[in-house]
Amino acid sequence: MKVLVACEFSGTVRDAFAKTGHYSVGCDLLESESHIDGMYYQGDVFDIIKYWKWDLIIAHPPCTYMCVAGNRSYANTELRETAIAWTNTLWDECIKYSSRVCFENPVGVLTIPKVKPIYIQPYQFGHMETKKTGIWLHNLPRLKETNNVREQMILLPEKVRNRIHHMAPSKDRGKKRSIFYSGIAAAMVEQWGNLT
Repeated sequence: MKVLVACEFSGTVRDAFAKTGHYSVGCDLLESESHIDGMYYQGDVFDIIKYWKWDLIIAHPPCTYMCVAGNRSYANTELRETAIAWTNTLWDECIKYSSRVCFENPVGVLTIPKVKPIYIQPYQFGHMETKKTGIWLHNLPRLKETNNVREQMILLPEKVRNRIHHMAPSKDRGKKRSIFYSGIAAAMVEQWGNLT
């Protein structure tokens, strides 16, 4: 498959698809943190999306202005409205250039017309923590959990299982909070990588 992973500097999803033989291209404005597998375009996703008819596009639109954590700073602001509009424009472009699309974003205010999000948790895919995340799907089956570790996870201290929420302030906190979960990426490859 030709897979575009948009707005992902970490390479988590891109590399998961590349390791299983897919032609996988990552794209972000930031420099990639992984050059192990797959190809990478550092730049605007709108520049690369039209190069091919992609078999699958998975996008992680920037969530800073749209997620619940941003409510205190960005509620009812032009920044938030601009972020939502940009994300919806990206969705429309993805639908033009791919028959299958997935958008991922933490719980927040993002709405995509005529598409309801499905919510997943990292602990459903083997990670011992919580981060309720919405996925918006176009022509893709619902992602099924692969390794639910909730019972073990809830025995951990609250600050451990809610690591993302309790992450200490730092220069690169935003980047650290946005890195996608490898267990969810593996499920995407396993469940969507062989669709025809």
